[in-house]
Amino acid sequence: MAEKQKLIVVPWDFTHVAEHALAHAAKISRMVKSDICLLHIVDAAIKPQAEGEKKVLLQKVADDNARKYGMVIEAAIAKGTIFTAIGDFVNQKDVEDPFKKDIHLVVMGTHGMKGMQKLTGSWALKVIVKSSVPFIVVQDPPVDQERYHNIVFPVDFRSENKEKTKMAIFMGKYFDSKMHILVTASTDPSLVKKTKVNLNFAIKYLIQNNIEYQIHEVPRGNFAQQTLDFAQKINADLILIVTTKNITFADYMVGASEQYIIANSSKIPVCCVNPKASFANTAQFMGGWGS
Repeated sequence: MAEKQKLIVVPWDFTHVAEHALAHAAKISRMVKSDICLLHIVDAAIKPQAEGEKKVLLQKVADDNARKYGMVIEAAIAKGTIFTAIGDFVNQKDVEDPFKKDIHLVVMGTHGMKGMQKLTGSWALKVIVKSSVPFIVVQDPPVDQERYHNIVFPVDFRSENKEKTKMAIFMGKYFDSKMHILVTASTDPSLVKKTKVNLNFAIKYLIQNNIEYQIHEVPRGNFAQQTLDFAQKINADLILIVTTKNITFADYMVGASEQYIIANSSKIPVCCVNPKASFANTAQFMGGWGS
């Protein structure tokens, strides 16, 4: 059976940050040969006429940008809220989808954390954790249309860290990216052991897939802030993180470390990988994300 065409979804709300996300998606699409779908979310109670008008407007945006970027750009409408409808749409890759295409990435624009979001948590993270596919969250347009040269890959003691290795291989293979593995010192022997296991796991598969990497050790402290400081220091193109497993309302209230990274003031794009219920077979790491 022929492999399905890959599809990158860009949530579209007719704002400039959505345009920035599309520019990043176009950059990625050129390298991985994926099509793009603009996804607009409407209220479930929308009137048929209003929905039809939205579809016409969205299709025009898709057609205009298809000509601009010289690639296939689809348009789709989904009903609900952004916190559930985007995840529901991309998760359908395991069933029959309207495009007969395999959704493998979402590129979403965000304004960062402003106003009340600093108290209640980043809405971007609430959207991301509903998805079975990785998200790349951007605030600004790409600096250029070239490859992602330097990617920051923080490694800590959590077992979920292994799950972003597959995305690292994908980026390394398609973009010839260099992985900057970041680890922090600890006085807890148990945490040191778990971190070393995750580090060795990442190194093993990066080597097997011929991905360039460098290990950087940072002193104890706020690992999220150290990650951002390091990313800014090396002028990183992307930060690759894994979200907190079983994230709770309390995480949103106090600020999970990943929402802090997603909304970083340096506006560095962040790729978020959600941990699965159980870790997949290591055979998946031999071919990159799309295999």
